[in-house]
Amino acid sequence: MILWFGKKNKKQELEEAGAEMREPELTPGELAAKEAAEKEEAERKAAEEAAEAERKAAEQARIDAAIAEANRAWEERQKSEAQNADDEAARQKAENELKILEERRRAEAAREEARRKEEERQAAIARGEPDPYAEIRDPGFFGKLSGGLSKSSSKLGTSLTGMFGGRKLDDEALEDLEDLLITSDMGAKVAAKITANLARTRFDKDVDDDEIRRALASEIEAIMKPREQIVDFSDGPRPRVVLFVGVNGSGKTTTIGKIASKLKDQGAKALLVAGDTFRAAAIEQLTVWGDRAGIPVLSKPTGADAAGLVYEAIEQARRDDLDLVLVDTAGRLQNKAELMSELAKIVRVTRKLDPDAPHDVILVLDATVGQNALSQVEAFRHTADVSGIVMTKLDGTAKGGVLVAVAEAHDLPIHFVGVGEKAEDLQPFSAEAYAKALVGLTEEETV
Repeated sequence: MILWFGKKNKKQELEEAGAEMREPELTPGELAAKEAAEKEEAERKAAEEAAEAERKAAEQARIDAAIAEANRAWEERQKSEAQNADDEAARQKAENELKILEERRRAEAAREEARRKEEERQAAIARGEPDPYAEIRDPGFFGKLSGGLSKSSSKLGTSLTGMFGGRKLDDEALEDLEDLLITSDMGAKVAAKITANLARTRFDKDVDDDEIRRALASEIEAIMKPREQIVDFSDGPRPRVVLFVGVNGSGKTTTIGKIASKLKDQGAKALLVAGDTFRAAAIEQLTVWGDRAGIPVLSKPTGADAAGLVYEAIEQARRDDLDLVLVDTAGRLQNKAELMSELAKIVRVTRKLDPDAPHDVILVLDATVGQNALSQVEAFRHTADVSGIVMTKLDGTAKGGVLVAVAEAHDLPIHFVGVGEKAEDLQPFSAEAYAKALVGLTEEETV
């Protein structure tokens, strides 16, 4: 038999256990301390929650301010860009108008200069003096120039053939023409200028190849006409000291020989100076030209002081009552500092005898180097005080257009162009004849 009534039930056991674990009664002091601690904890939590809320509010305010500032800056930038676009458009318009006025001014100045030169020529002829432009007016002059420029004119003329047959001079046609001028070594600046000028008068009009050739010749002549200058070596002091500068291989020594031959034929008394004392070949070459023309050549052994040689040459020219001293110089551009120092020394020494010497510093350029001719002009003109230009070897290259680029970039007179090996193939520069020959026009065709 199970005696159940002596056992405690589960509920009773739990109640008794709970009674045993119940907290003891607190004294009034303890109760007050507990309540104070609970209040302090609640206040701390409330303060933390308030601080967090304040931090979040400040962060949101900062974000809102940043967004507002970004929006304001964006609006200001939009307004500024719009204003800048308006200002740029106005500036570009004003600049274009100034360019047009400047081109008109230059064209008028070129015409006025041409009129002045013609008046001077007529006055000189009336006084019984030789015509300085007689060679340009020689019937064979244009033929030689055209023959010399045949490679350049063939390159440009062949490309023009068929390009504009019944075609409108629209944006695409102008772009094709600009590319052609650039590849003809006229350079991007000249190409852009010429096409812009053609667009002003012929845009969206039907044109043909011949019309474009004549228009091109006219634009090229306008660029080059201000640079046309027949140098008169009989003018000025005696002896007139002329330095010829340029890089090795440019045709400098040959050019001096050709000019000396021309001057001898005209009755001038000259002395050639082999101032390139670093190259024995240059001394020998100048001596050959001097012997051929019957003109004395002053030289010294290879490595001699060039400045001292020039000084002696000027003294000798004074003693012998000569008209000209034509000086060949070294052209070691790869050692630019040494070369320019030597040129400066030559100039310094000549001015001890004549404060105005040298009276001419002529830069000889090789057409076959193309656009590199521009950097050669830049290298020499500021250090050697270049006064004029001769461009050689035009008969051996299709890069004759580079002379147009040189004329546009540098305000220097162009005296001669070389179109062959003989003395008579060094011709006075004529902008009109050059422009016609370059684009393949005949002498009779009007520009």
